[in-house]
Amino acid sequence: MTKDREVSAPLRKRLARLYFGETIAAIRFQLTLALIDIAIITFFLLGPYMRERPGYLIVDYLIAIWIAAELLMQMVISPNVRRWLLRPMTWVDLLVLGTLLFPQLLFSFAFLRALRIWAIAQRPIFTIMLRRFGWGHMTDVATAVVNFIVFLFTVTGFVYTFFFYRVDGGEGFVDAFYFTVATVTTTGFGDITLPGTFGKLTSIVTMIIGISLFVRLAQAIVRPYKVSFPCPKCGLQRHDADAVHCKACGHILNIPDEGL
Repeated sequence: MTKDREVSAPLRKRLARLYFGETIAAIRFQLTLALIDIAIITFFLLGPYMRERPGYLIVDYLIAIWIAAELLMQMVISPNVRRWLLRPMTWVDLLVLGTLLFPQLLFSFAFLRALRIWAIAQRPIFTIMLRRFGWGHMTDVATAVVNFIVFLFTVTGFVYTFFFYRVDGGEGFVDAFYFTVATVTTTGFGDITLPGTFGKLTSIVTMIIGISLFVRLAQAIVRPYKVSFPCPKCGLQRHDADAVHCKACGHILNIPDEGL
C-alpha cells in the first residue's frame, strides 16, 4: 500500500500541475481539454439532428468513456475526495455520464447535457486566457454570459424533450429554442406556446430565472470593476483594482496587478 502511494504521488502532482498550472505544458493541456469540451457540447447541441444516424450511439459511448476518465483524473488529483464530490460540476458530469450510458432509460434527462457548457467556464484556462488577452477585468462579465448561455440551452433542451421531441428533429429544436428566447426576453409573440398547466408553469419559471440572469449580466457590465482579494484583517473579498486600503477596516492591501 505504501509503495502504491509513493508511485501515485508523483502522478497526482503532475496531473495537478497540468490541470491548474500556468506553464506552457499546462496551458496546452487545458486548451486541449477545452477544445474537447467544445466538441462534446457541439455534439450535444446537434443531437436532435443526428439521433437517427447509426454512428450516434458510438459517439455517445465514446464521450461517456472520456467523461468517466476525466472524472477519475479529477478524483485522483483532488486533495479532498469528499469536497470534490460536493462540487456542482462533479454532479453535472455524473448526470451527463448517466444520460450517455443509459440513453434510452434516462432520455428525459438528456437536456441536462447542456450544463456541460459550464465546464468550460470552470476550467482554469478560462481565466488564464482572459488575463493573457488583457481581459482580466471582464471575468465577471464572461462568467455571467456563460451562465446565461447555459440556462438558455438547458431550458431549450428541457422544452424540446417534453414538448417538441415528436416534431422533426431540426424543426422541433428550433421551435424550442425560439420559444425559450422569446420567453426569456419576455417578448411573448405568442405564435409558439406550451400547452397545459405544465407548459404554463415552465413558461413562468423560465421568465423569472431568465430576467434574473439578465439583471445579473447587466450588473456585471455596468458596475465598477473589482478584484477578488480577501482582506487579511476583516476578510472582505472584493476591492477596487487600485485600492490601497480596505474600505471595511482600513487595513493596507497589497493587491497584485497581474492581468489588470
